[in-house]
Amino acid sequence: MKKTAIYIKNMVCNRCIRVVKEDLEKLGIGVESIELGKAELNGELSEVEFMQVEKVLLSSGFELINDRQRQIIEQVKTIIIEHVHHDKNKPASTNFSDFLEQQVGINYYSLSRLFSSIEGITIEKFIILQKLERVKELLIYDELSLGEIAFGLGYSSAAHLSGQFKQVTGLTPTAFKKMTGSKRNSLDQIQDTK
Repeated sequence: MKKTAIYIKNMVCNRCIRVVKEDLEKLGIGVESIELGKAELNGELSEVEFMQVEKVLLSSGFELINDRQRQIIEQVKTIIIEHVHHDKNKPASTNFSDFLEQQVGINYYSLSRLFSSIEGITIEKFIILQKLERVKELLIYDELSLGEIAFGLGYSSAAHLSGQFKQVTGLTPTAFKKMTGSKRNSLDQIQDTK
């Protein structure tokens, strides 16, 4: 039986996977597998079914991606989000650019240029923004020291993390932690504000 792959924007967590699966099953569409940013469907979709899928996913806050370049960008974003927020580890001996290159199957220079041209920020800046969003989350939980957070996210020191945090947010981690109603961003909405 032929399978159809669809690529979905704004999938950032396991709940997203569950919602997409439920939405597709409500339409009577057989789902082979779902992961962040991608679903493998049993059989081919007719034009009417494709439009139904597009409509139901849009109502749940997702968007189908038809453009190959955008699919690649979403794949890169998904890999970064999984690595930063869901503790999906890369081999310790591999740097992150090599890891992305291996996962996507496109050389890093081309990936970097494509990402910057479509997203308006570099892959490195996107990684930093994702890491800082994770730092905010961990600061709010108040279970780890800043040093433990820095180590867990691959920073060379708590001072390096603190400096980067202040440079991007305008606040020290301590000042952020003391704020009531600390502002975090939805992972699919993180972008460069400078």
